[in-house]
Amino acid sequence: YIGEAENVYDRLQNHALNKDFWNEIVFFTSKDENLTKAHVKYLESRLLSLAKSANRYVLQNGNGPQLPVLPRGDRDSMEEFIGNLRTLLGVVGHKVLEAPAGHENEAQQVVIPKPEQDILNLKLRLNVSGILAFAEISDEGIVVLKGSQLSSNTRESLGNGYKKLRDELVSSGIITEHGGKLIFTSNQLFTSPSQAAAVIVGYSINGRNHWCDDSGRTLKNLEEQNV
Repeated sequence: YIGEAENVYDRLQNHALNKDFWNEIVFFTSKDENLTKAHVKYLESRLLSLAKSANRYVLQNGNGPQLPVLPRGDRDSMEEFIGNLRTLLGVVGHKVLEAPAGHENEAQQVVIPKPEQDILNLKLRLNVSGILAFAEISDEGIVVLKGSQLSSNTRESLGNGYKKLRDELVSSGIITEHGGKLIFTSNQLFTSPSQAAAVIVGYSINGRNHWCDDSGRTLKNLEEQNV
């Protein structure tokens, strides 16, 4: 939930009584109290937009405020404020404003980098039994890209944790049926290549042996070359 308040303590008391989904808060102010109501509305609107685009969490907000029109100097100052806020949120481990992948890619638009490039942001594909998925290596794990396919069935070898994760992605709408196939409706971060591969194919699988670049080199081979 992202919001603004004249008095943070009063708002927290209200949220403690009326909202049961939260257990932690991060709040920020200006050091010299020079934020006007228009500035705050601008910040609230932009932060909501960034959080929705990142799609890491389910937002509890209803309709957010419209982005107010500010003079160019004020707008630039607020964007600098947001830049500082993103940096500080990252330092304390909250990446609510950061997209899991470095940029939004459609699965059909994957570009494979040269072998000598850093493995970070490496584009990979998984092609098993007619299931085609694409992913990008990030500093948090592996991001399966929007439009990637999944198996419609699971096997007994799929671990309970992976089954639970897959069910959660289905119930949240991140995995849905389209054209008779299951697909990802948005980019999805996984902690490891094997976790991503297992959720996709529906059984236990070593992801490092099956995620490949456009030349057929496995992730395992690419990691060894990189080392």
